[in-house]
Amino acid sequence: MAIDVIDEKLLKVLQENGRISISELSKRINLSLSAVSERLKKLESSGVIQQYTAILDPGKMGKNIIAIIMIAMNGDPAPNDFVRYMNSNECIMSCSRVTGGYDYIVKICSDNQKTFQGILDDIKKFKGVVTVHSMVLLGDIKIRYSVPPLATK
Repeated sequence: MAIDVIDEKLLKVLQENGRISISELSKRINLSLSAVSERLKKLESSGVIQQYTAILDPGKMGKNIIAIIMIAMNGDPAPNDFVRYMNSNECIMSCSRVTGGYDYIVKICSDNQKTFQGILDDIKKFKGVVTVHSMVLLGDIKIRYSVPPLATK
């Protein structure tokens, strides 16, 4: 779906505050309530807006170790057991298939070193895993949870 400059403004406001009311949103982008509602429905149904969510502070949720794990595999780059494990483990925040010297990059968020070590040990047991390289994150300089909206028409 192509988005215009009005959609772009609407999306920027939503990215700042996903809980904004439609009436406040209509004031901020200078558009009627019905027009804002219609645009939101189109953006949602087309998949431009994938979801609305609350972003939680990992430290305040007791998750004190955040790490990146890079995994190189030999053979099938997506064995079913590996994919099931990635999808079912609550500590795994993301798992992406990548190019280069590794096949996957995994971001984990664990409560302690023992849990972190357990995840590393689990990953090393999967058939085809050749290399597991991990890095504990010390702090964030920038985190973005979504792409910036840009008008395409």
